[in-house]
Amino acid sequence: MDINLSTCFIAVDDHDKALPFYRDVLGLEVRKDVGFEGMRWVTVGSPDQPDVSIVLEPPLADPNAAPEDRQAMAELLAKGLLRGVIFQTDDVDATFERIRAAGGDVLQEPVDQPYGVRDCAFRDPAGNMLRFNQTPKS
Repeated sequence: MDINLSTCFIAVDDHDKALPFYRDVLGLEVRKDVGFEGMRWVTVGSPDQPDVSIVLEPPLADPNAAPEDRQAMAELLAKGLLRGVIFQTDDVDATFERIRAAGGDVLQEPVDQPYGVRDCAFRDPAGNMLRFNQTPKS
Protein backbone atom coordinates (compact mmCIF):
# COMPACT_ATOMS: atom_id res chain seq x y z
CA MET A 1 0.00 0.00 0.00
CA ASP A 2 1.37 3.42 -1.00
CA ILE A 3 0.55 6.51 1.02
CA ASN A 4 1.64 9.88 -0.32
CA LEU A 5 1.09 13.44 0.79
CA SER A 6 -1.21 15.32 -1.59
CA THR A 7 -2.33 18.44 0.27
CA CYS A 8 -1.44 20.47 3.34
CA PHE A 9 -2.97 23.66 4.69
CA ILE A 10 -1.58 27.00 5.84
CA ALA A 11 -3.83 29.56 7.52
CA VAL A 12 -3.59 33.09 6.13
CA ASP A 13 -5.53 36.16 7.15
CA ASP A 14 -5.12 38.07 3.87
CA HIS A 15 -4.84 36.19 0.58
CA ASP A 16 -3.88 39.36 -1.28
CA LYS A 17 -0.75 39.64 0.91
CA ALA A 18 -0.02 35.91 1.05
CA LEU A 19 -0.33 35.20 -2.66
CA PRO A 20 2.53 37.45 -3.85
CA PHE A 21 4.79 35.92 -1.18
CA TYR A 22 4.07 32.30 -2.08
CA ARG A 23 3.90 32.92 -5.84
CA ASP A 24 6.47 35.65 -6.50
CA VAL A 25 8.97 35.22 -3.65
CA LEU A 26 8.90 31.42 -3.20
CA GLY A 27 8.16 30.69 -6.86
CA LEU A 28 5.18 28.41 -6.28
CA GLU A 29 2.57 28.16 -9.01
CA VAL A 30 -1.06 29.10 -8.36
CA ARG A 31 -3.24 26.10 -9.10
CA LYS A 32 -6.66 27.24 -7.90
CA ASP A 33 -8.23 30.38 -6.49
CA VAL A 34 -11.72 29.58 -5.19
CA GLY A 35 -14.29 31.53 -3.22
CA PHE A 36 -17.14 29.93 -1.29
CA GLU A 37 -19.57 31.32 1.29
CA GLY A 38 -17.52 34.46 1.85
CA MET A 39 -14.23 32.58 2.21
CA ARG A 40 -11.33 32.08 -0.19
CA TRP A 41 -8.91 29.23 -0.76
CA VAL A 42 -5.82 29.55 -2.93
CA THR A 43 -3.94 26.40 -3.85
CA VAL A 44 -0.23 26.71 -4.67
CA GLY A 45 2.53 24.21 -5.28
CA SER A 46 5.99 23.63 -6.62
CA PRO A 47 6.15 23.06 -10.37
CA ASP A 48 8.53 20.19 -9.49
CA GLN A 49 5.87 18.49 -7.32
CA PRO A 50 2.61 18.47 -9.29
CA ASP A 51 1.09 15.92 -6.89
CA VAL A 52 1.58 18.04 -3.75
CA SER A 53 -0.45 21.19 -3.05
CA ILE A 54 -0.59 23.78 -0.30
CA VAL A 55 -3.96 25.37 0.39
CA LEU A 56 -3.83 28.91 1.74
CA GLU A 57 -7.05 29.06 3.70
CA PRO A 58 -8.73 31.29 6.28
CA PRO A 59 -7.60 30.70 9.88
CA LEU A 60 -10.80 28.79 10.62
CA ALA A 61 -12.23 27.52 7.35
CA ASP A 62 -15.54 26.36 8.76
CA PRO A 63 -18.60 28.44 7.86
CA ASN A 64 -20.35 27.09 10.99
CA ALA A 65 -17.59 28.05 13.43
CA ALA A 66 -18.58 30.20 16.38
CA PRO A 67 -17.36 33.83 16.34
CA GLU A 68 -15.33 33.16 19.53
CA ASP A 69 -13.52 30.29 17.80
CA ARG A 70 -12.78 32.45 14.76
CA GLN A 71 -11.37 35.13 17.05
CA ALA A 72 -9.22 32.60 18.94
CA MET A 73 -7.74 31.27 15.68
CA ALA A 74 -7.09 34.79 14.39
CA GLU A 75 -5.24 35.62 17.63
CA LEU A 76 -3.13 32.45 17.43
CA LEU A 77 -2.25 33.24 13.82
CA ALA A 78 -1.33 36.84 14.71
CA LYS A 79 1.04 35.54 17.41
CA GLY A 80 2.70 33.16 14.95
CA LEU A 81 1.62 30.10 16.94
CA LEU A 82 0.15 28.11 14.05
CA ARG A 83 2.61 25.84 12.27
CA GLY A 84 3.57 26.34 8.67
CA VAL A 85 5.51 23.89 6.53
CA ILE A 86 9.09 22.82 5.91
CA PHE A 87 10.39 23.17 2.37
CA GLN A 88 13.33 21.22 0.97
CA THR A 89 15.91 23.10 -1.10
CA ASP A 90 19.18 22.12 -2.71
CA ASP A 91 20.86 25.40 -1.64
CA VAL A 92 19.56 26.86 1.62
CA ASP A 93 21.96 29.80 1.53
CA ALA A 94 20.83 30.92 -1.94
CA THR A 95 17.19 30.38 -0.95
CA PHE A 96 17.73 32.45 2.18
CA GLU A 97 19.31 35.33 0.25
CA ARG A 98 16.53 35.32 -2.37
CA ILE A 99 13.75 35.45 0.25
CA ARG A 100 15.57 38.03 2.39
CA ALA A 101 16.23 40.24 -0.65
CA ALA A 102 12.50 40.11 -1.43
CA GLY A 103 11.74 41.45 2.05
CA GLY A 104 11.09 38.15 3.84
CA ASP A 105 10.71 38.35 7.62
CA VAL A 106 13.83 36.48 8.83
CA LEU A 107 13.47 34.26 11.90
CA GLN A 108 16.71 32.32 11.54
CA GLU A 109 19.68 32.70 9.22
CA PRO A 110 21.10 29.50 7.67
CA VAL A 111 22.70 27.23 10.27
CA ASP A 112 23.89 23.62 10.43
CA GLN A 113 21.55 21.85 12.84
CA PRO A 114 22.71 19.00 15.12
CA TYR A 115 19.98 16.79 13.64
CA GLY A 116 21.65 16.76 10.24
CA VAL A 117 20.23 19.54 8.06
CA ARG A 118 21.22 23.07 7.23
CA ASP A 119 18.18 25.29 7.50
CA CYS A 120 16.75 28.78 7.84
CA ALA A 121 13.35 30.16 8.79
CA PHE A 122 11.05 33.02 7.81
CA ARG A 123 7.56 34.23 8.68
CA ASP A 124 5.06 34.53 5.87
CA PRO A 125 2.84 37.67 5.71
CA ALA A 126 0.31 36.01 8.07
CA GLY A 127 2.96 35.16 10.68
CA ASN A 128 3.37 31.43 9.92
CA MET A 129 6.85 30.01 10.38
CA LEU A 130 8.26 28.48 7.22
CA ARG A 131 11.50 26.51 7.38
CA PHE A 132 13.80 25.74 4.44
CA ASN A 133 16.01 22.65 4.80
CA GLN A 134 18.99 21.41 2.86
CA THR A 135 20.02 17.81 3.38
CA PRO A 136 23.79 17.46 3.66
CA LYS A 137 25.52 16.26 0.53
CA SER A 138 26.97 12.80 0.96
